[in-house]
Amino acid sequence: MQLYLGMSRTLFVVVLVTVSSVAHGGNVLVLPGEYSHWYNMRNIVDELLNRDHSVTVLVSTASITVNFRQPERFQFVVFNVSLQARELHGLSEELVNIWMQYPRPNMVRTGLEIMNLLGKLREMHQTMCDAMLRNAELIARLKALRFDVLLYDPMIICSDLLAEILDLPVVISLRFSLGFSMERMCGQMPAPPSFVPVPPSVMTDHMSFTERLKNGIVYAVYSAAFRVAFNSLDNYYSQVLGKPTTMCEMMGKADIWLIRTYWDVEFPRPLMPNFKFVGGLHCKPAKPLLKDLEEFVQSSGDHGIVVFSLGTLVNNLTMDRANMIASAFAQIPQKVVWRHSGKTPETLSPNTKLYDWIPQNDLLGKESVVMCSRHIIHVQ
Repeated sequence: MQLYLGMSRTLFVVVLVTVSSVAHGGNVLVLPGEYSHWYNMRNIVDELLNRDHSVTVLVSTASITVNFRQPERFQFVVFNVSLQARELHGLSEELVNIWMQYPRPNMVRTGLEIMNLLGKLREMHQTMCDAMLRNAELIARLKALRFDVLLYDPMIICSDLLAEILDLPVVISLRFSLGFSMERMCGQMPAPPSFVPVPPSVMTDHMSFTERLKNGIVYAVYSAAFRVAFNSLDNYYSQVLGKPTTMCEMMGKADIWLIRTYWDVEFPRPLMPNFKFVGGLHCKPAKPLLKDLEEFVQSSGDHGIVVFSLGTLVNNLTMDRANMIASAFAQIPQKVVWRHSGKTPETLSPNTKLYDWIPQNDLLGKESVVMCSRHIIHVQ
């Protein structure tokens, strides 16, 4: 009996070792976006690496945010493109300026201006697509690496074409598109205008008749503008694949849409089964603050602190707007940590401290934080 038990234990260990030895991680190809899009996707990449998956990040030489010259735990595949990073950044800044022009934006007018600008961005991205998809050497190299899945940000508009060429399943990482245009028109996500407010807007799921009418009109405008802005891509997609297709048809093949927020802070809306909320990917244990910042935070006492940042795209505000914000902060009892790299506002009060960069994650780990504003849309 003891011999039998001993043999059983030995057999169990052998089987366990054998099974463990053949287990392996996946091979993931990543096409990231820029600015905060990359910072969010970087968290997914890091977690994949922590779980022993292999990750390759495909990036162009015109990338604004992805530092492909810096050694990383993952590998880069870099392709050349005729564009410069400053050209892409310039258009992105124009997009931000449109938002910043209107304290109380006319959503229809703003939407049309944004879609016009997106058309210019589309032309630039199409140049990047040509550099990637019509590069036979690059495609051959990617095929040789035998990836299992493609993870991409829709900011890179032809990533789904690459997935089709490489015959890979697709995972999309997205916060939201303007007017839920991509989600509705490509991902088949329902968005009844009677109770699903068009993003971004100040409306809620409880709307008056007038608000519902306005909401429906804005949805229609975004849908029309989306078609106009990206209509030429349908022909481009068909040319690349050699058969009739559309951008939305390709994007609609995505197996999973990762929505970078929490379901319980969103307004109720119907979702497709492959839409998964993944809020908090960026959350990490807080690290100690630098001495001067820690002292400033502690000096807030029982009132607490406010963390204020306008995101990765807004580096400078007009002096009028900066003075207006500083004046508002001067009227509250809390201490304010403000990420601001422009000129110091004339109305800045002692309760507000400016920083070119702030350790946002570490600050939010403080119990004394009473409010955080970290995106331009929130400020509107």
